[in-house]
Amino acid sequence: MTLANGRPYLAIPGPSVMPDAVLRAMHRASPNIYEGELIGMMPGLTADLKYVARTDGHVAIYIANGHGAWEAALANTVQPGDKVLIPATGRFGHGWGEMAEAMGIEVDILDHGRQSPIDPERVRTALAADTGQRIKAVLAVHVDTSSSVRSDIAALRGVLDDLGHPALLMADCIASLACDRFEMDAWGADVMVTGSQKGLMVPPGLGFVFFNDRADAARRAMPRVSRYWDWSPRAEPEMFYQYFGGTAPTHHIYGLRASLDMIRAEGIEAIWARHAALARAIWAAAECWGQGGPLTLNIADRTHRSHAVTALRLGAPLGARLREWTARECGVTLGIGLGMSEPDDPKGTGFFRFGHMGHVNAHMVLGLLGVVEAGLKALDIPHQAGGVAAAAEALVAPAP
Repeated sequence: MTLANGRPYLAIPGPSVMPDAVLRAMHRASPNIYEGELIGMMPGLTADLKYVARTDGHVAIYIANGHGAWEAALANTVQPGDKVLIPATGRFGHGWGEMAEAMGIEVDILDHGRQSPIDPERVRTALAADTGQRIKAVLAVHVDTSSSVRSDIAALRGVLDDLGHPALLMADCIASLACDRFEMDAWGADVMVTGSQKGLMVPPGLGFVFFNDRADAARRAMPRVSRYWDWSPRAEPEMFYQYFGGTAPTHHIYGLRASLDMIRAEGIEAIWARHAALARAIWAAAECWGQGGPLTLNIADRTHRSHAVTALRLGAPLGARLREWTARECGVTLGIGLGMSEPDDPKGTGFFRFGHMGHVNAHMVLGLLGVVEAGLKALDIPHQAGGVAAAAEALVAPAP
């Protein structure tokens, strides 16, 4: 007998749970890509994307995942032989650096480990030492999906402005957009990249690069940009196909239209508040369990924790055992410990992650936590009982 039959719950940090409205919107015959509804949909779609990003700037859409968005951002602004600075806080900061190196760009990594946010003063020191201003961009991951740490993008803008350094500030918001508060224009990001499969609640396959006029000036100064990655025709198309550099991702567009309708109806401020409340409930449960056993939250300080993803440690091989149990016995899939290897645990089996991004609510999170607490008990993993009760109390407590 198994309790896993029924609708499965994918509680990983992306692809996130897809709303029924998105699935219904995508379940259709192939549309006309030359005239009609699809073409008329685009101005409103791009306007709503900018609403989510909190920008009056530009947006280019790519048929790509987040890695493609990384490359597109670099291809439009940084030449081979130029230098970028990456204050890395987990696997994805290093990943963006690997992408840059493969493009012939020199990369200076400021490794912050996997448990701390970006330190603006370390960035200040590195930029102040760049007297020749060879650094053309600072690449900062707002929320690193592997470590679940959230960094202060506005503080980095402050450092650049204090020093008068001309480097562009680029933010990776793949895990955070439409989950954690992000204010592109107010925080001074010149470029922001994201993907469709997390807070935007659409299947993987769309990458987005938002950019301001300052970044666009860097694009115009480039000696060449690949025709496909060039953001200029995508952001200011003369014909429909130019939005996508060719044939449109038709069904993704319909799904995105449905998801943006949901975001508009709820309101971005309310969405940020919902994610914050659900995150506090998860933290309360984990902090309770950890008082009686080995479980710890990867990020100790609440102010630096993401509201979209939570990384936790049980120690090898308990993290993997818990994930196997929740999937097999209850139909709940937890995220792996991505990029979280340790000397005695090269595969990161001691870690696991909760994804709580996008289309999630109180009963989903409480159900997730109930399954995890049952798993801890079933597997005889030491913990203090009462995590779900602590989460329930956190949900009804006033916001701090």
